[in-house]
Amino acid sequence: MALKIFNTLTRRLETFIPGGVPKERIEDYPPVTIYSCGPTVYSYAHIGNFRTFVFNDFLRRYLKFRGFKVNHAMNITDVDDKTIAGALKEGITLREYTDKYTHIFFQDLKTLNIEPVEHNPRATESIDAMIDIIAHLDKKGLIYKKDGSIYFSIAKFHRYGRLSNVTSMDMKAGARYDADEYSKEDVRDFALWKAPKDNEPYWDTPFGKGRPGWHIECSAMVRKIFGTTIDIHTGGVDLIFPHHENEIAQSEAAYDEPFVRYWIHVEHLLVEGSKMSKSLGNFFTLRDLLDKGYSPRTIRYLLLTAHYRKQLNFTFDGLNQAAQALLRIDNLIARLNDIKHDAPVNNQVADRCTAFVTAFTETVDDDLNIAGGIGVFFDFVHDINTMIDAGALGRPDAAIVMDTLEKIDTVFGFIFFPEVTPINKEEIEALIEERNKARKEKNFARADEIRKLLLDKGIIIQDTREGTRWIVKS
Repeated sequence: MALKIFNTLTRRLETFIPGGVPKERIEDYPPVTIYSCGPTVYSYAHIGNFRTFVFNDFLRRYLKFRGFKVNHAMNITDVDDKTIAGALKEGITLREYTDKYTHIFFQDLKTLNIEPVEHNPRATESIDAMIDIIAHLDKKGLIYKKDGSIYFSIAKFHRYGRLSNVTSMDMKAGARYDADEYSKEDVRDFALWKAPKDNEPYWDTPFGKGRPGWHIECSAMVRKIFGTTIDIHTGGVDLIFPHHENEIAQSEAAYDEPFVRYWIHVEHLLVEGSKMSKSLGNFFTLRDLLDKGYSPRTIRYLLLTAHYRKQLNFTFDGLNQAAQALLRIDNLIARLNDIKHDAPVNNQVADRCTAFVTAFTETVDDDLNIAGGIGVFFDFVHDINTMIDAGALGRPDAAIVMDTLEKIDTVFGFIFFPEVTPINKEEIEALIEERNKARKEKNFARADEIRKLLLDKGIIIQDTREGTRWIVKS
C-alpha cells in the first residue's frame, strides 16, 4: 500500500515520497516537512478557518499513524494591514494586539484537540529571512523600487501561474499592487517590502525602512525553518491565488530550487448551504458554537466528515447527527467496559480488528479519504456490537477492540476526547446510587429529577441488564 495525494501543482494523484527519493521502508524516510498557512491574528478565527486547521491536524496524525516522522510548521501572521489597523484602533502596540489573538487561537486549537506542531513562527520574528530573499532577488534583477516600496516583477519570472493556472496573457506587466489581499482578477507585481506610513510599525533594513508584504512572510518562514524544498504546503483553496502563487515565484526565483513538492488545498466550508457571511447571519467562530451548547468534540467530528477537496456544508442538523454518531461510539465503549467475564481469545475478534485497520488504511491512503475512513470505522462498530449481542466477546477480546479504538483515535482525535472540564466521578456515582435507591422505593419523581440533573451536567445514564452505566454527552 502507498499513500497517494492529489497535488494542486500537477493536478494529479501522486504517490507520496518525502524528500523526493523513494525508500524501501517508511521508517527510512526523513521527517516529512510540512508548512501550513496559519491565522492572521487580528480577530477570532471562524469555523471555515477551523475546517482547514482540523484537516492539517488529521494530515499530521495520519502520517504518523502510517509510520512517517513529521516536522510541521504553522505560522502566525502578526503584521499586515488588518493587525496594524486593529492595534491602532485599540491604541496598543502591534505585539500587544497580536499576542491577545494568538493566545485565543491556541486556546481554540486545544479545545478542538488539535495537536501542537513543531514550529509556530511569527512573521515579525522572521524579518532577517525576508531581507535575505529580497537580496537574492535583487542580485538577479527581479525587483524594482517605487515610492519607497519594493516590488517583484512578475514579467521576469516566466514560470509564474503554474499553481493557479494563470497564464502570461492574464498578466498586467508593471502594474503594482500594494494591498495584502486582492482578487482573482488582479494579476500584478506584488509588494515584497512596503514603505512605512504614519503610525505604522517599521523595520530599518538595507532596503530602507518599512514592513513586509504579506506574501513574502510565508516564504521567509519556510526558508528560515527548513532551509530548502519542503514536502507539503497546505492551506485553503482561497490561498491558491495570489498568495501561494506568489510564494512560489519569490522562493524559486531567489534560490533556484523547487519550493514545495506537494500542494494540498482544502475546499470552502458552507453554512446551511450558503457562503459564510456576517450579513447573512451565518458567520460563526468556534466560541459562538460553544455558547450555543455544542461540544468541541461534536464540532471536530463534523469538520472531518467530508473529503478535504469537497465543500463541507456545515449545518446545525449536521451537528446533531454528529452528536448521535459519537453516542454510538460511546455506547460501544460502555458495552466493552461492561464485559467482565474471562474467556479464551476469540480469533474472529482479533481478525476483524486487523481487517478493519487494513481497510481503513487502504481507504485513507487514497488521497487522504477520511470521510471513507469514517464509513469503514462505523462498519467495524456495527460488527463488534453484533458480536457483543451474540456473547462472542470475553474480557481479553474487549481489550483487543479497545486497543484498536485507541490506535485509530490517534488519527481521529474524537473517540477518547479530552474532557474540557474535569468530571467528578464520585459525585456522579453517588447520584446514580441515589437514583437507583429512589427507583426501588418507587420514588420515580426523584429518579427523574436525578436523571435530568445528570443530563444538565452532560452525563447520559443508561439502564442495562448489567446495571446502570453513564457516558459523557458528546
